[in-house]
This record gives sequence, structure tokens and C-alpha cells, in this order.
Amino acid sequence: MSRIRSVAASALGVNRRTVLAAAGAVSLSAGVGYALRPTDSQAATTSSTEAPVAASRKVSTSASPAPYTKGTTLASVAAPRNSSGYRRLGDGPGWKRVVRSELAAAKSGRADRRTALAAFVQFTDLHLMDVQHPLRWEFLRAADQHSWRPHEALTVPGAVSLVERVNALRGAPVTGAPLHFVMTTGDNTDNNAHSELEWFMKVMSGGRITPNSGDPRHYEGVQNSGLKLYWQPGSAVRDGDKALGFPHLQGFLAAAIREVNSPGLDLPWYSTVGNHDALPLGAYGSHGDPYLAEAAIGGRKLMDVPAADAKKLLASINNATDPKGTGYRDFLKAHARSMRSVTPDDRRAPYTQADYLKAHLDPAHQGHGPAGHGYSSANLDAGTQYYAFRISEDVIGISLDTTDPGGHYNGSIGTAQLKWLERTLKGNKDSYAVVFSHHTSTSMNNTRPDPARPGEKRHTGAEVLSVLSAHARVLAWVNGHVHRNVITPHQGFGGRSFWEISTASHIDYPHLARIIELADNKDGTISVFTTLIESAAPHRTDYADLSQTGLAALYRELAYNAPGANKTLAGSEADRNTELVLKKG
Repeated sequence: MSRIRSVAASALGVNRRTVLAAAGAVSLSAGVGYALRPTDSQAATTSSTEAPVAASRKVSTSASPAPYTKGTTLASVAAPRNSSGYRRLGDGPGWKRVVRSELAAAKSGRADRRTALAAFVQFTDLHLMDVQHPLRWEFLRAADQHSWRPHEALTVPGAVSLVERVNALRGAPVTGAPLHFVMTTGDNTDNNAHSELEWFMKVMSGGRITPNSGDPRHYEGVQNSGLKLYWQPGSAVRDGDKALGFPHLQGFLAAAIREVNSPGLDLPWYSTVGNHDALPLGAYGSHGDPYLAEAAIGGRKLMDVPAADAKKLLASINNATDPKGTGYRDFLKAHARSMRSVTPDDRRAPYTQADYLKAHLDPAHQGHGPAGHGYSSANLDAGTQYYAFRISEDVIGISLDTTDPGGHYNGSIGTAQLKWLERTLKGNKDSYAVVFSHHTSTSMNNTRPDPARPGEKRHTGAEVLSVLSAHARVLAWVNGHVHRNVITPHQGFGGRSFWEISTASHIDYPHLARIIELADNKDGTISVFTTLIESAAPHRTDYADLSQTGLAALYRELAYNAPGANKTLAGSEADRNTELVLKKG
């Protein structure tokens, strides 16, 4: 498809809409249950459209910050300083903003007319990892280099640094509007372990985190195993990664499991569930083999298998031939003699959907709110993980649960949720809508039945697109899962259209999150601005600096150099910093 690309025009000044957006940010900051009575609508009828507004911490609305680039990828992006071997990173040139007009013409003078509707930040695919978890598939690296990443022990300090970046932002970079909230679009954890869920809640809302499990005194995992298959940072072993230039870093593992302090987001935050949050290892059904739950908390860990065996298991995962994990159970039993002893830990037990909801509803993790971070007791009672909420006066948000409890990493939704989505859109026809999910439209192709609702039909991404395209005021579908920046125009019925915005992960380089701004151009068009951000960690690393900030910087550099890493995940210029124009519904 054609993409019209050019540098965007300058941004707008302060106006009534910007002031209203600021007021919306105030009420959200209070953590008050917002409009739509979202999860009540799942258990009962449809959503209300009126929002109570409560007093809260004050936000100045007398003036908005001027448009800016500092702290965003418009100003600078991490880039390699040398041209071969292990690449050290430093400050590189920023990415320009591209105007995309496939869905509507970008009219001249719009920057002077437009008013802000809303602004928020998207996190996705944080994959906070308990890297010592006994069920992990690190040994698949024998068949696929990307099955284990040398930087995985640093996901927690890396995520905290991303929180620090958001806290340092001066508002929305184009419109100057206050940022209303942060939305995570799933795969917040990696192994569906209680340990990881606790770390995620504290990263987002604030607290002290010790990213360690098992023996509290030292690391027990593949990176001190002596196996050449993995980077052994603190030993003299000449492993495969050191042969590629990875450094010897004495004290790295001790630093990686040391206590980390998260300030928590200074904004309200909402949560969307991903397959790694809902399913053990992100692939096995929520009603899978009980052997795996026992092995997760046990004292035996498989670290090394022949490449041929790894290849067979990898094929069963990718081809979805083992949705319940019985094949993986048999695989582990067949390699029992190769397992190594580790310290058992009950905190590694898989968490259930109810556990996930209760963690969000726990007042200890409320942070700047809202209570439940989108979820409510109605979700807990109904066994659902989808909801709606009011973003601002003119915009609602809709968070979908696209995970398939029947197993496999791709997704779908059930009939009840699809009908709820239609009702919610129809019941809020005077509001613009932004839809959030973990899976993209093209990765919702897994229609395996939900074991808890065996008679309910599952629906694909194409069917969700059809529902969204039928409503004139849907502006964007924001998601993750594919670990790549991709922005896709969708043309609906009768000239209706919206943008699908898929954002790269914070586990694979380039470690990005995205600011999204909505603005009415007052000329019959809407502009959706997307601006990518990196974590607050410096681009340059210092091998002698194993502080929390130093580890966050190292997290990025190790990810860039990870063997097998895909260097195209940042996407094209038209998938990064953009102005996406569409007709006003």
C-alpha cells in the first residue's frame, strides 16, 4: 500500500480542549472509578456514558507546555558507535515525524486550528522475567539463538528506567496536553509466575523489588551453569557469546538480583492482559497439565538438551500441537537425568486469572490509580478481563482480553466479549473510541475453545476489525504482541476508517514505548500523533557501573547485540513517529 511521508507541521497552542483534557487528567489522577461502569456492563447490560468527576491533586490548566522533543526518539535514539563485532551504543540521530494520509488528506493550516482531545502512553511486552524459573525454555537456544537472550536478567531495572522516562516527560510532545495515563498492552510478565506478577505491580505503582527467586543468597540459573550455550558473564568460560565480543563482567549476576527501587508512575495506569500473563510460558492452556505447576515450584531445572531434541520441542510450540503442555511434561520427564538442582520456591507458582485481578485490585498496588487499574470486582465475579473507561470528555477507552485460555500464543475473543464490544461502541456513539488489546488483528487467528466456556465460539481479528469498522468514531486500535512497530490503516464501511497501532516490545531491542495524542484539526479530520520513547538510561554504557541505572543502560546494549536479534523491529519511518490523519466521524 502507498504511504505518504513528510515531516510534520508545527504543533498547536493552548485552547479550551487542552484545558478540558487537563481536567480529565486531574480526575483520573484521583484513582476514582471512572465513567461507563465498565465491568458492570460485562456482568449486566450496557455502559453508562456519564462520568463522575472528583477533586484531586491539582494540575495547572492556565498554560500547556510548548511542543518538545527532549526525551523522545525525535531528539535522539541509541545507535552503535562501532561498525563491527560487539557494538557499543551511544547517542544517535533522532527519527523524524512522518505524515500519513492514506485515510484522509492532511490539510494545510491544521496545526493552527487543532485542539487536543487526549494524550496517553502505551507500554507493551515488558516481559518481566524470573530468569531462574525451572520451566523456562532457555535450552531451546540449541535450536534457535533467539530462544534465550543474554539480557533477560535485567528486565526489572530496564522497566523501572522506562517508568522514570515517563515521569520526566513534560506532557504530550505535539499538543502540549497533559498525559492522561499509561496503558500496558500485555505480556507484562513472562512465565505467568507469582514472583513476576509482584514485580510488575511494584514497577508500575512503586516499591522495592528483589528480582530473585530460589536461593536468596545467589543466582541459580543458566548464566552461572558453565555451559557454553549461554553467556557466562562472571566466569572465565569461553562461551559462544564471549566469542562474539560479549564482555566479562565480574559481579554482574549479583547485581542483577540485587534490590531495585521503582518510584512508580506519576500517572494513573491501566492494564491489558497478554498471553504470557494468562498462560504458563505464554503458550500452554490455563487448564493445562498439573505436572507443570508442580515443576514450576520444584527444585529441578533443565538447562541443556541436544539440538535435535530442542528442535522438536520448538516445532510443537510454534505449530500449537501441544496446547495443554502434555508434550512438554513428557519432554521434561524424558530429560530428568539431565536436570540440575535448584532451590525450590513457591513464589514461582503460576497465577490464575483471579490472582491477576486481585493483584490489580489490591490497595497496596494502587499507585496513582485508578483503583483496579481498569479492572473491578465485577470482573472478578464474572471471570472476565475486559472493560471500558472514559479517557476524556470526548474519548472512551476499551480494553479487550484477546488471550485464548485453550492454549497457544496467538489469540481470539469469545462471542460474549464481541457482543459486549458492539454494545459498548453503540452505547457511546457520541464519543470517540480507542481500543486496546495485546494481540494484533493478524495474530488473532487461534480459535481453540476456552475450556471454561466450551460451547462458546471464538472470533478472529478479522471479525473484530469488522465490528470496529462499522462504527464511525473509532480512531485507533492500539496493541503489541509482535514486538515490532507497525502502523496499519483500516478503511471501513461508508468511508469510516481507523488506524491500528502496534508497538515494539520492551524486551527486544530497540526497547520502546509510545506516546499517543489525539487532536481535532477543525477541518473535518482527526490527527493521531505517535511518538516513541526509550527508557531514561543513558545510551552509553560503563562496564564498571552495575548500579540500577548502569544495568538499565546495559540492558539496552546487550539486547542490541543478542545473537539472532531481529534488527528490523523498529519498523520503517512510517511506523515510528507519525501523524496519522483520518476523517472525522
